[in-house]
Amino acid sequence: MAFIDYYSILGVSKTATADEIKKAYRKLARKYHPDINPNDEEAKKKFQQVNEANEVLSDSEKRKKYDEYGENWKHAEEYEKARQQQSQNGGFADFGNYGGFEGGSYSFGGDDEGFSDFFESLFGNARSSRRSTRGFRGQDYSSELYLNLHDVYETHKRTITINDKNLRITIPAGASNGQVIKLAGQGGPGSNGGPNGDLYITFVIAEDPSFKRVENDLYTTAEISLYTAVLGGEETIDTFTGKVKLKIPAGTQNGTKARLKGKGFPVYKQDGKFGDLIITYSVKIPTSLTAEQKELFEKLAKS
Repeated sequence: MAFIDYYSILGVSKTATADEIKKAYRKLARKYHPDINPNDEEAKKKFQQVNEANEVLSDSEKRKKYDEYGENWKHAEEYEKARQQQSQNGGFADFGNYGGFEGGSYSFGGDDEGFSDFFESLFGNARSSRRSTRGFRGQDYSSELYLNLHDVYETHKRTITINDKNLRITIPAGASNGQVIKLAGQGGPGSNGGPNGDLYITFVIAEDPSFKRVENDLYTTAEISLYTAVLGGEETIDTFTGKVKLKIPAGTQNGTKARLKGKGFPVYKQDGKFGDLIITYSVKIPTSLTAEQKELFEKLAKS
């Protein structure tokens, strides 16, 4: 059972902060993501290792157990119980360097009938064939799914590949950046008949070049001509789902805002409800005036 150094996998020190671990994970997850490295088995293997390391080190309780018990952190409670039982029987169990535990050699005292199932699963006790073996739950996995704003505007299904498995998931309308969904039983396999772990997928939603999302509202900037701003008129404005014509009042100032009700982003798990679209008008100042136009502006300036 080889020891797995999760800190080395993420390229951080054992004193790394939670933010440093998160930053390192995201950088490596993007680098080795299967969508970016199709048919690259080595990248796929590294992606799995990075996910496994992050699953442990990003959780303070799991990290504490890992620092003390190494890769056998999931069995820390069983280990402590077994050690207490063995101590009560007149012996002491020391795991040494087996499976990432620190210390010297291990020794056992008294009759081995006192060993727990955990000891037998690690050291192959001769009586294991005649005793029941406890099943252990598989490891939870985590991954990131990269989306854009249009991907989460409408609810739809998508097939993703995780650890060579094609999984059909639902992308809900109105999902947020950083939102996590859980796929029960899609994590690591259980041992000795134990249940599989779960898979946690984090949505990473890229910023849109034209629209800024703030909760359920969308913000955008619309350019209008100086003449329209001064005299008023109609302008065709881009919304998230298409173009609309808006009436521009005469004397509209640069930076004036207009609100379009219900033209924003869908509200999560509330069908038919949408936020608003807030438009900021940007008045375009002409830079190439004809002599006649300049003369007209000069007359306006004097009047």
